[in-house]
Amino acid sequence: MGHPLLDAVRPLADAIGARVVEPDDLGDGDIALEWDGAVVGGVRLPGDSRDITWYVGSVERELGAPLADLDRVDKQRAVKLLSDRGAFGLRRSVEQVAEALGVSRFTVYNYLNRPEAG
Repeated sequence: MGHPLLDAVRPLADAIGARVVEPDDLGDGDIALEWDGAVVGGVRLPGDSRDITWYVGSVERELGAPLADLDRVDKQRAVKLLSDRGAFGLRRSVEQVAEALGVSRFTVYNYLNRPEAG
């Protein structure tokens, strides 16, 4: 891989069972690593550590703000992203996502049952 930042984080990634990836291999949920304003690679966390906190964190990074700070449209988008990534298969996930969004469980269920726009 070659970039000094990727070489520096590799031991940490290895210790937690994560994987360092090249910029072209970054996927949903990966943590992008930037150096002087350019993405030089990323870290892919292990699959077995994906609890609701991991899912929420990945969506917050993607949307650029804590879920509670999003407007209604972006909160709906966040719920869609979480659903698409399988977050709602986890026990008590609706309650935890509702808390992170600052809305009720009923609202999360409404967002989940919302027909696709377009």
